[in-house]
Amino acid sequence: MPGEISPTGRQSGPGSTPDLRASHADRDRVVDVLRIAAGDGLLTADELDERLETALSARTLKELAPLTADLQPALAGTGAAEAKDVVRIEQVHSGPVVRAGRWVVPRRLELAVTFCKVTLDFTDAVITHDTLRIDLAMTGKTLTLITRPGIVIDTDGLQLTHSRIKHRRSPTAPDTPVTLRVELTGQKTHGRVVIGPKGGTLGRRLLGRAGSSSAGA
Repeated sequence: MPGEISPTGRQSGPGSTPDLRASHADRDRVVDVLRIAAGDGLLTADELDERLETALSARTLKELAPLTADLQPALAGTGAAEAKDVVRIEQVHSGPVVRAGRWVVPRRLELAVTFCKVTLDFTDAVITHDTLRIDLAMTGKTLTLITRPGIVIDTDGLQLTHSRIKHRRSPTAPDTPVTLRVELTGQKTHGRVVIGPKGGTLGRRLLGRAGSSSAGA
């Protein structure tokens, strides 16, 4: 239809150029839609693998458009929530802070929390940017980051005082593209930072908590 928005978020119509080159962001948006669609049962595992391979190798918007043309429910679900530039969370001696399910990852997250557990579950998160910076001012309790293939956690900028990091890495294919780089900066005093994929002890301990807590940015 003239003037409709393509699955990559760009305007299409009589005046558009179908052979415009696709950017990394264009490909990443399509990959997110495909993964969400598979989670909703709209794609089989084989269909997902085939479309992901095509999306990651696509060079033009024209190649990307057919990959999500029949996935309007999934596309509508991601388009309804825009990623924010900055989200700030401040809590002192209160309940846990949980972001799980299909939450939209912002460009920057400011966490100013004192003796509150924080869990950021990226398993089903909607990723629209390639980098998330987390500015941490956290005292006590545990910060848990649940990852998935393609998510890299950089802790080089984090200062630890009476605290430690437990980073559990899972085997990942060397050609797995990086979809999100999380940069941890700031100060963590007392407590721990736990990083790893869902599964095993980490998954069992967090599954009930994350599922019973509200998600959102």
